[in-house]
Order: sequence, then C-alpha cells, then structure tokens
Amino acid sequence: MSTVHRFQRSRPCLADKSNTGRTRNTGFGWTSSNWSGYAITGKKGAFRRISAEWTVPYVKPTAKPTYSSAWIGIDGFKNSSLIQTGTGHESMNGTVHYYAWWEILPDAETVIPLPVSPGDLIRASIVKLGPRKWCIRLCNLSKRWTFRTVQRYNGPQSSAEWIMEAPQVGGTVADLARTSSVRFRCCRVNGISPKLKPANGGIMIQNKVTVAIPSSPNVKGDAFTVKRLYPKGLSQAYLKRPVFIRTKATSALKKPSIKYNHSKP
Repeated sequence: MSTVHRFQRSRPCLADKSNTGRTRNTGFGWTSSNWSGYAITGKKGAFRRISAEWTVPYVKPTAKPTYSSAWIGIDGFKNSSLIQTGTGHESMNGTVHYYAWWEILPDAETVIPLPVSPGDLIRASIVKLGPRKWCIRLCNLSKRWTFRTVQRYNGPQSSAEWIMEAPQVGGTVADLARTSSVRFRCCRVNGISPKLKPANGGIMIQNKVTVAIPSSPNVKGDAFTVKRLYPKGLSQAYLKRPVFIRTKATSALKKPSIKYNHSKP
C-alpha cells in the first residue's frame, strides 16, 4: 500500500505553565496550548494497548488556515516520545480537507491514502506486539476500510491519551479549526476502561482564550466529548468564577453562568 508523507504535525503536550494553580477553577487537571481531552499517566511500561472510537467532526471553512486532529496515542504527556493514529480536519484557503494518518515522533506524519469524510465513525487501536514492535490499526466503519501497519517504537509507555489537537504547522502551533464537537467513546487502555476522572482532563488555551474543553467522563469513565468554544474574552482559567462539571449519572458538562465581557487580548 502506498503512502503519502507529510511534515511533522503533532507535538507532545505543551503544558501551559502560566495556568498552574488556575486549573482548579476549571475542574480539570491540566491546560495546554495544543491538546484538549484526557490523558492518564503511570510508571514506565505501564501502557501497552490503547483504543477508542470517534466520529470525524465537521469543519467550517475559514479564509485563514486552521487545523485540528483527533487521535489516540501512547506517550507524549510529560515525556517527548509519542506513537499515535487519528484523523485530520483542516481548512486551507476556504477549502476543507479530511484525512487519516499515523505518526511516531520524531518522524514525519504518514497519511493513510483512504477516504475520510465528516460524520464517519472511526475505530483506532495501538497494540504492543513485542519488544519495540507495535501494531497501529485504524478502521473507517462508515466507509468499511481498515488500515494496519507494524512499526518499531521504543518509548517509555508512561502515558496514554485521547485527544483533540491543534497541530504544529511551520514550527508553531496552529489556530484550532472551527470544528463540531468530537465524541470519544469505548476508550480502552490495556484492554479495559481507563475509568477517566475530571482530573485527567485538559483544556486548550490559545492566546489566553479557551478554545476547546472536554466534558466530564461518562459513568463508566470511558467516553467524553471535546467541544470547540468561541468565547470573546479571557480563558475560563483566568476568570474568578469556576467551571462546574458533573461526575454523576449523565456526567455532562454544566454550562457556567459566565458572561464574557472581557476584551480579547
């Protein structure tokens, strides 16, 4: 199967250290300029398998280039290694593009040359087969295709993630595309539910503005939604009023009674 190579897009989680101490106001555990979603950590070698399903989001065309990726991965959270696979959704010159890909840092992203459309249901898994030997598998359940590749990887296996990302373009983190919400479900790590908690979640802040935020996990701790936000003011992490999230029953995100009266920096 032929592949198309692109430049490196993904980066490890870029923690927003300026918000240290403010994350308690959001109800989540971390903030980043390029990631939003959920990440769990463990000892070296803790994670050998990860999987999930999600629906490819719709992207609103924009005159200015904007980018987004939805993916699962092992490592990259509090370390510089990363093996991952997912879908890309971007707008360039007013035209929207959708595609599938896999990547192992520091190598370049590899596009999977099979069709992807908004609304497609994706199932992805990354499994360790043996020492330095990993299987990356991505299925488009809507279009009925499956991609599989076996690659060498030697990362620490100390974190696992389910993420919506603003990729790196031209050496800098890109503006996040104007996407519909992305629902991650059937999240698994080492074959079982990760039992995600709000403290495992992170919000994406760009230029002091919150642009993406995850919901609370469901009751089983294996599903959540990342929502693209369009506030006109400062990030919720910079406001005095906290964001309240529910952790029972539906575990849905409760909208805070905050009015964005701040001028955009």
